[in-house]
Amino acid sequence: MSRPVLVLTHSPLEGPGLVSAALDHPYRVRTVLDEPHPRLPSVDEIAGLVVMGGQPDADDDAHHPGLAAERALLAQAVEADVPTLGVCLGAQLLALALGARLLRRAGTEIGFAPIELVGDDPVLEPLGARAEVLHWHLDQIELPTGATLLASSEVTPVQAFRAGSALGLQFHLEVDAPLLDLWLSTPDELVDDELRAAIAADGARVLPGLTPAATVVLDRFGEQVRARG
Repeated sequence: MSRPVLVLTHSPLEGPGLVSAALDHPYRVRTVLDEPHPRLPSVDEIAGLVVMGGQPDADDDAHHPGLAAERALLAQAVEADVPTLGVCLGAQLLALALGARLLRRAGTEIGFAPIELVGDDPVLEPLGARAEVLHWHLDQIELPTGATLLASSEVTPVQAFRAGSALGLQFHLEVDAPLLDLWLSTPDELVDDELRAAIAADGARVLPGLTPAATVVLDRFGEQVRARG
């Protein structure tokens, strides 16, 4: 019997999106954000680990004690060579798990904007040398020691990185048109009506081209999961 993929979420709105179809593999979704001592599987019990986005700061253990357990599991997954994907908050948790620092309120990007691919990676390669992607974050991270920088933007130098079996993405490749509509229809104090309209217009322009490339990227991650089994 195949080992499942563990998907950790932090908000009902920020589920796996396009990652779900790309996995083509049994997976379990859990939210342990506010559990002081969550019971998580060992890395030997999972085929892959996916950690999604959310509003908390990645180091805010005082208000969200489950984050410590997530970081511990991420560190163990990298050590055990488990295919791992961290998205936005997930990427920040991955970086902290590997010893890097979180820089609070140092990299605000909300909406579609370009990134430059600066390193070769077989998973991210379908995005090309430059891609316009969806950002929705206030913080940024340092590059963990020993990790490979894969993508940058003017505002956020570390947009993507690779650390062994783990890929961290500060941006949101998992968001397709229906999920973006859900985000935009949900009140968010960071997004006023003008910005909301701009993101909707950019999404209508960008997503028809981005979603197929994002699907290939996520499929390649799914292949790594299936190889572990």
